Amino acid sequence: MISRFFRSKAPRSAGRSCSIPEGRRVYAVGDIHGCADLLDDLIAQIDADDAARGAAETTVIFLGDIVDRGPGSAAVIDRLIGYAATRSDVRFLQGNHEEIFLGALDGEPKALRLFCRIGGRETVLSYGMDAAEYERLDYEELVQRLAQLVPEAHRAFLAGFEDLITIGDYAFVHAGVRPGTPLEDQRGSDLRWIRDPFLDHRSPLDKMIVHGHTVIEEVQTMAHRIGIDTGAYATGRLTALGIEGDRTWTLQTAPRPGSSENSLES
Repeated sequence: MISRFFRSKAPRSAGRSCSIPEGRRVYAVGDIHGCADLLDDLIAQIDADDAARGAAETTVIFLGDIVDRGPGSAAVIDRLIGYAATRSDVRFLQGNHEEIFLGALDGEPKALRLFCRIGGRETVLSYGMDAAEYERLDYEELVQRLAQLVPEAHRAFLAGFEDLITIGDYAFVHAGVRPGTPLEDQRGSDLRWIRDPFLDHRSPLDKMIVHGHTVIEEVQTMAHRIGIDTGAYATGRLTALGIEGDRTWTLQTAPRPGSSENSLES
């Protein structure tokens, strides 16, 4: 059964005319979810595309949920730390999975239980724990092992992620915004977790919202939002949205042969 989080039949809209300031270029990257191989592929595409388009002040924004579900969360974090060191403007938004991972690292009982249910097992294993040990541990023991396995640099990196970024007519968030609430008054919990009140909204907002969090078959442009989470961990399709002036385009990794979009969640 297709997950309730998988939006494949929502109506599409051409949206309104939006732009970013002249001389700027933006790439927004959807939910990576521990897929280090796809990240490497997409970064190579972004770098080549950026070079081919000529000089600009380029910002690369990762929309959150870089961890969990896929097999390589630790490698993804290492890769992104390194990538940020090679570019002048790389920014990261905190997703609900980063929030839960940080809570689990701090030993918060609710966060730890949720972490283990929403793909955290794969994240733990990516730090070198074997599956047999993972299955043996209780929650308290798991917190102790996470403290040993997860480098402090990784924890500090995730803790430094932003909630919201605005550039020109666009606002970039992980999940969405609460319609009717000014951007400066949005709650962090909504920016990382919201679904229906935002997804079901149909009219323009103060900014065009670029987001991930809710899995879709292809990039979806509505009057108020552009969704770019194409379910990388299950489909093999990791997506980036490029923006320059009043133009947008997409870059995407190739789908895995025989990949399924059933039971996708974010």
